[in-house]
Amino acid sequence: MLKLRKGTVVATSPLEVELGGERRMAWVDPVLVGACEPGDEVIVNTEALDLGLGSGGFDIVLVNLTRGLEGPGAEGPHVMKLNYSALQHPVGTVEREVSADPPDAVRDRIPVLVIGLHGQLAPAAWAFARKASEGGKGGALLGYVQTQGGALPGALSRDVKALMEEGLLAGHITAGPTWGGTGEAITTIGALDAAGSLGWDAVVAGPGPGILGSGTTYGHGGMAALDTAHAGLSLGAPTVVAPRLSGSDPRPRHRGLSHHSRTVLSHLLGGVDLPLPEGSEELSDVVRDLGRGKHRVTIEPVDISGFEHSEFVTRTMGRGPSEDPEFFAGALAGGSRLASLLPT
Repeated sequence: MLKLRKGTVVATSPLEVELGGERRMAWVDPVLVGACEPGDEVIVNTEALDLGLGSGGFDIVLVNLTRGLEGPGAEGPHVMKLNYSALQHPVGTVEREVSADPPDAVRDRIPVLVIGLHGQLAPAAWAFARKASEGGKGGALLGYVQTQGGALPGALSRDVKALMEEGLLAGHITAGPTWGGTGEAITTIGALDAAGSLGWDAVVAGPGPGILGSGTTYGHGGMAALDTAHAGLSLGAPTVVAPRLSGSDPRPRHRGLSHHSRTVLSHLLGGVDLPLPEGSEELSDVVRDLGRGKHRVTIEPVDISGFEHSEFVTRTMGRGPSEDPEFFAGALAGGSRLASLLPT
């Protein structure tokens, strides 16, 4: 059974709920639950905070008993997200209509960058904008497709909000089991297929904040990148995979080229672009061996200092660009490579 408890909202910025005399951090999804105000009685799921999880370590508001029982629902859409769960809700979707064109008909084949962690989104988008501007394509529109593998609510990401407010992202599609973006898609491939028709010039696709992980070869959210890359390749889109790199992660399996990236690259059925930042050229042969020669390795200059001093600087596992420059360099290289694939 779900671990549900009743509490009272005592603060909203950030959200705190009093539960059994204890003030606890909480999060509410405005898409599903609506707003919370001090004094509201709420039902929260306490599982993650009670387990002491580093990712998602807060209570989740399930329902607002004070002001959340009069929701109007939606009219028109009949596609359900979180279908057959207690949180199912209808959405309109962005997928294109069924066409008489054969499967190999020419599509809007805009380039796709696949990321394995949400922490790669901001540096990739920043580098894309810089490289596109330098190449005379400063008006290029980059969209974000949120996939499974991390947090499912689209409203949870502060990075997405900031990037969209500053114009570095033109839109946000939540695909598959994720929800709450500016657009919805039933599948990741449907979202990528629709991206060109939305006016986007390129796509970055990957999980929301946090990541599922069990310390096993295949049991982690990074494996979503395999499905996303295959979706891009199947549509004939130029497909780039951003490497997950680290020089500071305390877990040996993530040092250098992470086992997440190694597993995806070794299992891909087709070749992708794999950009490496300057200084990591020694990984070129590793990548080629993993892909049995089918992956295309490029070496990309990156500006870690520029990103670190930008308004979009982020952290990964508590580490910033100065503590783990390799991680951010891999994401910056991915964004730069994506911009170089824009049509001339």
